[in-house]
Amino acid sequence: MLILVGFIVVILSVFGGYVASHGRLGALWQPFELVIIGGAAFGAFLASNPIKTVKQTFAAVIGVLKGPRYKAKDYLDALSLLYEVLNRARKEGFMSLESDVDNPAQSALFANYPSIRDDHHLMDFITDCLRLMIGSNIEPYELEPLLELELEKHHHEELAPAHALTKVADGLPGFGIVAAVLGIVITMGSIGGDIAEVGGHVAAALVGTFLGILLAYGFVAPLAAAVEARAEQDSRIYESVKTALLASLRGYPPKIALEFARKTVPSALRPGFSEFEQHIKTLK
Repeated sequence: MLILVGFIVVILSVFGGYVASHGRLGALWQPFELVIIGGAAFGAFLASNPIKTVKQTFAAVIGVLKGPRYKAKDYLDALSLLYEVLNRARKEGFMSLESDVDNPAQSALFANYPSIRDDHHLMDFITDCLRLMIGSNIEPYELEPLLELELEKHHHEELAPAHALTKVADGLPGFGIVAAVLGIVITMGSIGGDIAEVGGHVAAALVGTFLGILLAYGFVAPLAAAVEARAEQDSRIYESVKTALLASLRGYPPKIALEFARKTVPSALRPGFSEFEQHIKTLK
């Protein structure tokens, strides 16, 4: 919700300062300028992105208002699930996980963590990694590039909405100029008439430039940055999974492997060492 607070500060600062300087808010109300700028920017957004990215962008904007996708409990659940998986693998071998990995929806092991099990992308990442560990004698140095490639692909896809919004922000000042030029065309047609009418047309044209710049740098660019920051933070849970599985493959016991993974969790969401230690004891 901090982004909404930021937008309110932008509005109060810009329009409050304008009014304090004896400006009239009515002069800034130019709905057709907004139609030109907003419509052109939205049309360019649709033209430059596939439908998947368009849908992702709307979802990402809503997601920014909701906050990070993964909360502290989700990280704790992910680490707990990995501990149970690695603990069983250490005691019974990775082959004992084959039925759980092949059908996670029906697995009693994954059923204890519904928030993780129902996350399609995260579960695919976990189960794909485990399949490689179950079905082959893959070495850590062989598995790590594969996981990095998967994370890079996922990260690139998650950042697509932020990149799309950034391009819209870059184009908005230009569309503001388009609106201003059209306003000047109208102004030129009214020259010779009432001077107040000519002045009103000039003011409307200037408002077009003002709106294009304000929307770009006061709203859309910060929104793009917020979407990118959320995507960056949400990707950390994948990094935690990767770290735990690689540590296990290198021969570390489950507790130590999970400690490596815990260190990758964002500080604000990371369970404390003692807290996680006590939680692990309840899983035995």
